[in-house]
Amino acid sequence: MAEMPYIDLEKCDCCGHCVEVCKCHAIVLVNNIITIIETEDCGWCTECEAICPIGAISCAFEIVFEEG
Repeated sequence: MAEMPYIDLEKCDCCGHCVEVCKCHAIVLVNNIITIIETEDCGWCTECEAICPIGAISCAFEIVFEEG
């Protein structure tokens, strides 16, 4: 299974911006709580992380770029 976004529910204010930009529908609003649905379609595009105004979404791994 692909790495899925992590949402810190203590930080999350459930604004829904991440739900709006999630193209693979891995992030949904259930009973006014942002919820991750495990899906093979999530390729971690990082759009949900980038749009979160309070930084409640993070990647499960660190991406490191090396100079060639």
